[in-house]
Amino acid sequence: MAVTGQRQDITVDGVARWYLVTTPPARRGAGPVPLVVDLHGLGEGATLHTEWTQFGAKAQASGFIVVFPEGTGSPVSWDIAPATSARPNRDIDFMNAMLDAVEARQCVDTSRVYADGFSDGALFTSLLACAMAHRLAAFAAVAGIVMPSPCAPGRKVPILAFHGTADPILYFNGGVGTAVLNHVLGGGPAPTTTTMPPTELNGKGYPANVKAWAAKDGCNLRPTDTKLHAHVIVRSYRCPRGAAVEFYIVVGGGHAWPGSKLGATLKSITGPSTFEINATDIIWEFFRHHRLAS
Repeated sequence: MAVTGQRQDITVDGVARWYLVTTPPARRGAGPVPLVVDLHGLGEGATLHTEWTQFGAKAQASGFIVVFPEGTGSPVSWDIAPATSARPNRDIDFMNAMLDAVEARQCVDTSRVYADGFSDGALFTSLLACAMAHRLAAFAAVAGIVMPSPCAPGRKVPILAFHGTADPILYFNGGVGTAVLNHVLGGGPAPTTTTMPPTELNGKGYPANVKAWAAKDGCNLRPTDTKLHAHVIVRSYRCPRGAAVEFYIVVGGGHAWPGSKLGATLKSITGPSTFEINATDIIWEFFRHHRLAS
């Protein structure tokens, strides 16, 4: 029987954690199904994030399971620092324990488990691409792809990224719009004016972060840019077998999940969104072409 947004509680490292799970309707002869981990942004939380991305509806229509984990703290967030011998990363422990629990209850194709995230969740997704590439087949980061250091995934990692050139929180070419961020988190007044730094499509910041992943995957570092729509450019790298690096650049786009109706309601704060593409659809299409080698 399909479930939608069902809460599951779990204790990890002595701490109570939880996540929401949505499963598709049973299909005769379907066999094991893929699993997507969809990670919320800073201060957003799992419940709101389900509305933001609509990955639950996508999962039920396309026949995969999706889980929406909840971070910790106030505002709720993810630990985006690599684990060390002196300082473990409790959120990575949570991810592994959550996957163990879901795989024990559901018929999961463990070669097709994926992770995506928005903003702070995108930063954490980037870390998972380094730390959990043995368990997660591909990764997608919306408004926040980075190259953590150190990063030793142990294999070539399929990476999909999205970023708006007019993002007022995580600037396209690096830096943080702290005034807007503080306002979004409820800790400051709305900025009366927002002066965005100039944009270089091939400059530092997020374009450079995507290129760094292409380099790690052994891809040709001269990408091809394709104007997909009036405000969307797709940057593709030619990569070895098993790898893939794609970057959707939303020209004039803000700190938003492309195609999200809920995200578009925050245009006055987080900048314009776009409905020329739908990130949820594109992410699933990217994911379904990748699986872990047996």
